[in-house]
Amino acid sequence: MTPQIENKDTPQGLAFAVSAYLMWGGLPLYMKALAHMPAAEVVAHRVIWSVPVAGILLIILRRTRDLKAALTSPKVLLMGAVTAALISVNWGIYVWSIASGHALDAALGYYINPLFSVTLGALLLGERLTAAQLVAIALAALAVLVLAVDAGRLPWAAIGLTLSWGFYAFFKKSLPVGPNQGFMLEVLILTPPALAYLTYQTATGGAHFGSDVSDTLLLLGCGVVTAVPLITYANGAKLLRLSTIGILQYIAPTMIFLAAVFIFGEEFGRARMIAFPMIWLALVIYSVSLVRQMRRE
Repeated sequence: MTPQIENKDTPQGLAFAVSAYLMWGGLPLYMKALAHMPAAEVVAHRVIWSVPVAGILLIILRRTRDLKAALTSPKVLLMGAVTAALISVNWGIYVWSIASGHALDAALGYYINPLFSVTLGALLLGERLTAAQLVAIALAALAVLVLAVDAGRLPWAAIGLTLSWGFYAFFKKSLPVGPNQGFMLEVLILTPPALAYLTYQTATGGAHFGSDVSDTLLLLGCGVVTAVPLITYANGAKLLRLSTIGILQYIAPTMIFLAAVFIFGEEFGRARMIAFPMIWLALVIYSVSLVRQMRRE
């Protein structure tokens, strides 16, 4: 088992995290090509084809022994089940958002998430917040309220992505196993229900895998586009503070936002013209506060 990682930033963690967020930022283009498939089918294939990718990596790194130890520990299995459930929910909401023309909601969710991670860090890890950071969190909450009033409902996709990823990041940091082994553990836990769903879908004639060459190749590629950035992120998460992970996440939603507006052609209405700048301002306020805090330290 891997010992508890000290809660501080490292250059290696920074490189891993930035690389992961850049890859995630380009993921909507891939997911849009799968938009004609049910979100559950895409998520199931993301799980199944991640297993060989993660397995090969563990063999190369010679970390299979740690995975075996994790599989025999009830505590680690329970924690792995929690993170597996959270990441599967996050994948499902994300795939649905891109496919159904709600990529802007996905961007919103991931914009809010850094501030949610900061809040979790303060409440659960004792990370101190400045007055500026509290203002940033309040601005983000107000932006969500603007969108809710305009639409007559809460932006559930954005909130679901925020909550699922925020808690995933928190519990992933506490998972007492290496990041690569942890991801392999998660997809192994998710494999039985994924196989059961795909078996049912094949039996009812709804499966896309094998029916078309391009669809089959795209589903096979789900393993690479899922496992590589998530494993990269997991390595970074172990080597960075939760607040730093949150601030770096600006990269991915900015790329998603640009793709939604300029490539997918989603409407950027009045409420979003008000809410998104409020969130951007909140992130600027928080960033400046965090940089000043890091300089003092």
